[in-house]
Formats: sequence, C-alpha cells, structure tokens
Amino acid sequence: MQLLTLPPSPALATSIRATAQVFEDPKSKALLAHLQQIAPSDASVLIIGETGTGKELIARHIHNLSARKHQPFLAVNCGAFSESLVESELFGHEKGAFTGALGAKAGWFEEANGGTLFLDEIGDLPMPIQVKLLRVLQEREVVRLGSRKSIPINVRVLAATNVQLEKAINAGHFREDLFYRLNVVNLELTPLRERPGDILPLTRYFINTYSRRLSYGDVALSPDAEQKLTNYTWPGNIRELENVIHHTLLICRDGVIQSEDLRMSNLRITRQDTAPHSDQSAEELLEHAFQRLFESQSDNLHENVERSLLRAAYRFCHHNQVHTAKLLGLSRNVTRTLLINLGELKVNKRNAAEPKQDERVLHLSI
Repeated sequence: MQLLTLPPSPALATSIRATAQVFEDPKSKALLAHLQQIAPSDASVLIIGETGTGKELIARHIHNLSARKHQPFLAVNCGAFSESLVESELFGHEKGAFTGALGAKAGWFEEANGGTLFLDEIGDLPMPIQVKLLRVLQEREVVRLGSRKSIPINVRVLAATNVQLEKAINAGHFREDLFYRLNVVNLELTPLRERPGDILPLTRYFINTYSRRLSYGDVALSPDAEQKLTNYTWPGNIRELENVIHHTLLICRDGVIQSEDLRMSNLRITRQDTAPHSDQSAEELLEHAFQRLFESQSDNLHENVERSLLRAAYRFCHHNQVHTAKLLGLSRNVTRTLLINLGELKVNKRNAAEPKQDERVLHLSI
C-alpha cells in the first residue's frame, strides 16, 4: 500500500489538514500515476480539492519525486496572514521597512531557494499581492519590502485552493494571468466520499497509529462498522475520518470496533463551489440526497419525504393545483386533500363536503 504522511508536529493535533494519504482506490491510483509523470519537471502545479483531502501531502510527494527533494520544502498558508503582513512574509523586508521591522528578514521565497514553496489557500491572497507574486514568478526574483534591490531565486511553486478560482476570477477577486501562470499542471483531488476504496485502508492506518499512542493491543473492525464507514459521506474528508477513529478508540471495548462506537458528525455542509457533475442523472442526484437522509436517521422518514415532494412540486408549479396533480400523476382531489393536510391550502368549511373515496388516499406513491 502506497502511504503518505505528514512529518510529526504538535500543530497537527488542532489542524484541519489531512495527515495521511493512500492510493488504493482506482481514482487515487490514477492520480498517483499522473504525479509520477509531472513531478520530475519544474512546472508550477495548481492542486484543487476540498479541505482535508490531502493537498499538502500531494505537494510534498511531488517535491520528493523531483530533483529538488534534497532542497527545502516550505508550506505557507496564504490565509493565515493579515493583508499588511503577507507581503513581508512572502517576499521579506529590510530594517525599518515598517513599524516593528527591527532588522532585515528573508521571506518564504528566499528561504525556499533551490527547493519547493507550497502556497496553500492561494485564493485568499489580496489582489495587490497577486500582482507582486505574478512578477516574482515571471522574473524569478524578489524585492524585499523597503528595498530596491532584486534577489534572484530558483523556486518551484505549488499552489492549492479549496475554491473554484474560475469563479473568483469572474467575481474580480483573482487575477486571470496569475491563474494561468500557476495552472501549468492541474491536479484535482477527489473527495473521500468519491473514492471509497481508500476509506478502509486509511481507517486501518489510523487505528494502528492511535492504538500505539494509547498503548492498546490489536483492534479489529466489525463488518457492520466497516459498512458504516464506507457508506458515510465524510464531509470533512480524511481529517474527519482520523478524528472519528481517534474518538472511537477511546470508547470501544474488547478490541473490536462496533458500528455503534462510530460517532459521525451531524454537520451537513453545502459546498457552494462544488457543482454537480454534468454527467450525473436526476436519479443519481436523488439517490445521493436519499443517502444523506438515511445517514441522518430522522424519524418518520417516509412521511417527511412525501411532504417534501408535494411541497416542492406545488412551488415548482407556481401554486397551481391542477399542474401539481398532473406533475405528480395524482387526481386533483387527492392533491387538494394533501395540500390541505400540509397547510398549503385553507378549507372553506361551508363548501366542505364528505371527501370522495380517492380523497382518502393520503400517501403518495414514490
């Protein structure tokens, strides 16, 4: 099994980064093959993926497969600095360049000279800094804040984002010319829910890791626990899986993880930047929505789905009863009765009559 891990660090305990990556799923194996092809070059790489999918791990692997592997690899979170400090952090400053600059300091580009600089959350860079970054990439030199002297650099830049930069460009928040400079090679990391073949190998890795830390013996997974892990959608990706396993080992008994030991998050994340795949059918999208409903384990699920379907159809038809009935394949009388039960229609008691036989059908067939 091909395994990538981050170097040990106390900061990882509170980080949202993925700390391990495997390549067992067919999609992951295809990504690994692509990495091995592009890593030896000096081309800039743009890595796109949701939080917790392992973007830094992939960047480190690219560095380790390149001729720069014995040179520095530095990772910088572009969203971690204020706008007033980010220029100094990236490009350095001279003594007296600003209040508090008591001495000269090299920036991240200089520190990474000869090696690789990983710029995470590149979409968070302010526009003025994007202009200067573009110049650094084009000219291969930096000018420290407060200086007029250019310093030659030899750095391979790997950038990462969890947003669609095309949308940021259209909104005027990201420079198009910088996007093309960074996007020589494009790597899109698949979220964990879309590569189920990686879930159990990662699970076993985290079980072994935390079992050693907790001085446990061997810990096994029950079949029901395996099924629950592979069926869950993992909105937090690899980092969420790690946290779930860590918590599970604290409460499981007898060296076997049961389904009920796995405490998944109730948080449901709507990702505005991730559009549905154009090749997904309406039935596939509906099945995905049902899957999330099943995981929520809500009460009266069948009744709630019926109500939601009727309400959505009624609104889709602009509150027209006849059109709603036709859309759902029901009679108007049944549709009217259901809408009354939902509170979408008011009953005129003076004209209300005994409901006909088909009006007593209170459930939709779905």
